[in-house]
Formats: sequence, structure tokens, C-alpha cells
Amino acid sequence: MPIFTKIKALLYPVIKFASRLAIKLLCRDIQINNPAILQEKGPILLAVNHPNSFLDSILLDTLFKEPVWALARGDAFRNKKHAQLLRQLNIMPVYRSSEGVQNLSINYQTFTICVELFKKNKIVTIYSEALCVNEWHLRPLKKGTARLAIQSWENGIPLRVIPVGLNYSSFRLFGKNVHVNFGKPITQHEIPSNWSDGLRHQRFNELLQTELQQLVYEIPSTHHRLLEEKLGSQLSPLEKKLLYLPGLLGRIIHLPLYRPIQKFTLRKFGDTGHCDSVISALLLLSYPFYLLIVFLILMAAGLSMLGTAITIILFPLLAWCRVRSKAEFDHQIN
Repeated sequence: MPIFTKIKALLYPVIKFASRLAIKLLCRDIQINNPAILQEKGPILLAVNHPNSFLDSILLDTLFKEPVWALARGDAFRNKKHAQLLRQLNIMPVYRSSEGVQNLSINYQTFTICVELFKKNKIVTIYSEALCVNEWHLRPLKKGTARLAIQSWENGIPLRVIPVGLNYSSFRLFGKNVHVNFGKPITQHEIPSNWSDGLRHQRFNELLQTELQQLVYEIPSTHHRLLEEKLGSQLSPLEKKLLYLPGLLGRIIHLPLYRPIQKFTLRKFGDTGHCDSVISALLLLSYPFYLLIVFLILMAAGLSMLGTAITIILFPLLAWCRVRSKAEFDHQIN
């Protein structure tokens, strides 16, 4: 196998490993109502709401023990280099009719790939709303999830469709609280095979809608008290006080990394639903290089290898203190 091919094959496992290390810095608290599901193997189709762009996929992929494939909006694949990178990260394109009927044939190819993955007992994520909006609200479901599930069942695959509700405390702050709620699996036994396609799709979406409504929090954007009740952390006032000073130091030493990323992302993506995901991804990818630069500066300044290593270990620890002690909700920074 050529060296370049070997490097590409390592891309997904390396990023998954790095994401697992970084998740404690990107998220203050992750609560999961049924953590045993994270250890399961497929064939599983995760039917998920879509509040926070590709951070939704990063989160689920990081939490699951097994590799997770994900379906993403087709326009992200327009650039050939971007498309190649996304496929290396187990991400496949799916198009909405509004993005051009000429692209819909690609959906058939993607669904065929998904069916083959299910035959190998793999896990795939699909966003049943087919639209990302930063809000605490379940939007109307499209038919793509039903079509993929029924196509898999028609191929003799014992697929389980697991509804998943993702709920974030913030769409602008890193160090957010996240509630991941898994619902009751939908199986082929609940969808009569002798019904017409239209009736089967309708029945499937009714079942999925009912489940997701119990998993996705309905919170008006101006209802701050309800947001804090639902998604606030359990950190005590004493713990916040103890972490304040190391958290403040953590903020100061990470500003050279965080502030440029924040300004760039707000300028480019501030009016979209992707801002939070882009900031999180850029922090994830750039943090090892930031620590390397700090390491080299300290070595050049004459610090011993041991002192430098200790300092590098302290950086993530102080960042964690900052995450634990900072504001939790967008309205708290106004």
C-alpha cells in the first residue's frame, strides 16, 4: 500500500482519537440518557435532529465506540478536494430537491452504500429534518430517513432506527452542556410490508416524530429561565469559586489561539447555523499545533524538558478550568 494511501487511511481514526481527548474542552458536560447504546454495533440508523451543523456528527462519532458514518448536505461536496476529505472522514452526500433534481440520483448511490454498510453491521447517522437551524425545536421531518430504512428492510437487513435528540445549552460558546437523548428503536415489524410506499413512509415518520418530540427540548429562544433549568450544569457555587482564578489564567493563555479563530469564524459564518461547529472544529484541529508552538518557545527560552512538559500538561488543565467556570449560556455574555 503506497504511503499516501496509508496516511489517508489513518485520518479518520486519528481525528476520532483527538476528538475524544478534546471533547472535555469543547463541552462542559455531556449527559446521556442511555449510555449503553454507545457500545452497540449495527446495523443501526441514527435518526437525529440537526441543531448544530457538523458538530452534531463530531459529537456522535466521538461518543460511539464503533465508527459512525454520516450523511451531510450535498453542497459541501461541490469542491472535489473537500469531497475527497469528507469521504475519508466517513461522510457521504445527500441532496434535497431544492438543491437540484439533477443531483437526486446521487442520493440513490449514497443509500446503496448505506445498505452495504448495514450488511456489515455498521452505524450511519441521518438528519431527519434535512436542515440545520440553531434552535431548541423539532422541525418537520423529511422522507429520507423512511426511504433509507424501508430500502434496508426490503434487502433483508434487521436494521434498527434509533431516534436521537441533541440539545445544546449554547450555539455561540465553547464549553457547552449537551444532552444526548436516545429513544425507542423503530423496527420493520412496526411498518406493515403490504402497505403502499406512501403509507409506509407516513407511518414511519409518525413513529419517528412521536419519539423525537420526547427527546428534543422545546424552548423558545427568549425563555432563558427554562433553558437554564433544562440545560444548566450541576456545578456548585463553591466549585465555581475554586476554579475561577485558574480558569482566568486559562482564558489569558489561550486568547492568542481562540480570539483569531472566533473573529474569523464570526466574519465568515456569523449569519449561518455553522458558526459554532466551525469554531469547534478549528479549535480541535489547531490546538495540538498551538501546544507545539508553546513547547518550542519554552524550549528556546531555556526551560528544561521536564519543565516544558509540565507546562504543556497545565495548558489543557487550565483550559478545562476555564470551561468549567465560564458563562454557560449565550444570554449571559450580552
